[in-house]
Amino acid sequence: MLKKISNIGDCGITCDFGDEVNKKTNKEVIKLFNFIRDSVNNKKIKGILNYTPSYNKLIINFELGQTKSKEIIEFIKSNDYSKMTLSEKSKVVEVPVCYDEEFALDIKRLEDKTKLNFQEIVNEHLNTDFFVYMIGFVPGQPFLGDLNSNLYHDRLDTPRIKINKGSVGVVEKFCTIYTFESPGGWNIIGKTPFDLFNINKINTSVLSPGDTVKFKSISKKDLLSFKNE
Repeated sequence: MLKKISNIGDCGITCDFGDEVNKKTNKEVIKLFNFIRDSVNNKKIKGILNYTPSYNKLIINFELGQTKSKEIIEFIKSNDYSKMTLSEKSKVVEVPVCYDEEFALDIKRLEDKTKLNFQEIVNEHLNTDFFVYMIGFVPGQPFLGDLNSNLYHDRLDTPRIKINKGSVGVVEKFCTIYTFESPGGWNIIGKTPFDLFNINKINTSVLSPGDTVKFKSISKKDLLSFKNE
């Protein structure tokens, strides 16, 4: 449920759904995200430059010369977007992942913490239907939930300077896929050859908030021979 809408400077507003981080709250954020996106595409509202969902908030940026925050806030409040169903927008995406020891950099750390062996950790990961909470940090990078609590683990005490593209990592109840080489402190358990972001495509990001991700185990040979279409 939308709790409040506040201004961020002259050209932005934040739609606040509270402090909880869970699927129920995030679905409400995504409903508003979809509503704003559809309204922009259908030219029902003007001046919107960007709309960015997080776990429990949606930030909307706009062109001050075309609209004002008051107009956007009134537009949101006058429409019952909460009745939108995510099933009409969402999709299930299968992502191949190789759990070979070469790519599972933090598997020993997870084994020590969770008291589960390698195969048990892999099975837990493969048997989870991951909900896409948001896309961000770097282009196309998904933040996925929710892992079973028996796999929960904190971030690395000292983040790595470089995480390779395609690395699959977990922290607490979340999972992510590094779409570009970048620093990071997540526990790396595997690697995917699947490109989730392509600047040359009309739909640059394969995943969107509200989608579902299912991981599929592949061998190192399959990873090296994988071809993105």
